[in-house]
Parts: sequence; structure tokens; C-alpha cells
Amino acid sequence: MKIATETVKELRGQCGAGIMECRNALLQAEGDMEKALQIIKQQNLFKVEKKRDRLTSQGLIETYIHTGGRIGAMIEINCETDFVARTDEFKELAHHLAMQVAAMSPRFVSREDVKEGTDVEAEKDCLLLQSDIKEPTMTIQEVIDQTIARVGENIKVSRFTRFEVGD
Repeated sequence: MKIATETVKELRGQCGAGIMECRNALLQAEGDMEKALQIIKQQNLFKVEKKRDRLTSQGLIETYIHTGGRIGAMIEINCETDFVARTDEFKELAHHLAMQVAAMSPRFVSREDVKEGTDVEAEKDCLLLQSDIKEPTMTIQEVIDQTIARVGENIKVSRFTRFEVGD
């Protein structure tokens, strides 16, 4: 089966995967764009799971100050190498997560950070379980997982803090 270059570009634009990965997914899906997206998503999940236990000792601290200067957030996000930490994609993810913290005011990074007996609404209070402010059909963990699949390294949120004038 022949796959048009435009179709590969379109799929790549939607998922951010490599050219050959998109081409192979389209071949496997017999040209069906939706099936190809699902194939790539499954491949990405496999890649992410393989990297989940890797040490993340590099990274950066990102801040976000909302317009007007009344709300701000600071977040530490880690990856495996300083090379990835310096990439635009990693910096954009860090900025996006800082915006998420400022907008949604989570109390914990993940469910594992919740102390016994604490009253928690998981989807509201845990950053990784929250719906993404830019793409509400995805959780923050899924946004991070997509970046892991693209950059090829484990990524973890270590900690964050949120400030609001008068709090």
C-alpha cells in the first residue's frame, strides 16, 4: 500500500511522532487516520512504561506569574539528562505545568503524596490527575506521557508551590 506524504505529515502534525513511525502506523492501519493515531498512542504507552523507573536527576525550575501579578506558581520538573532539560519542548512543558498549577491550584503532585486521613478529591487536588487546561480531554499525566514518548526520557514533577496575593 502506498501512503501519501501529505497523509504522513498530517498524522505527524496531530501526534508529534516521527515520520517513519507515522508511516508505519498508517501502513498497519491501511491508511485509516484514526486507527493510525490509536496505534501510535499504544506504542507511546509502551515506550513510557519502559522509561517510568529511570532516574530523573536533571531538569529545571519554571515560574509563571499570571497577568496582574496576583497569582504565581513555581514548579520543579525533572528528566534524565541536561540535554533534554535544555530543549524547547521540555521548557514548554514546564511552563505549561506552571500555568496549570496557577490556574487549578492543586495541593499534591500525585495520589501517592497524599497523607493518610487527608480529605482529597483526587481529580481536583492531585496535579497529575487534573484535566489539562489547554486540552480538557487529557490529564496532566497524559500530557507528560506524550512528552516522554517524544523526547525519549522519563519526566517527573518533583514539587510545586502556588502563591496568591492575600492568601
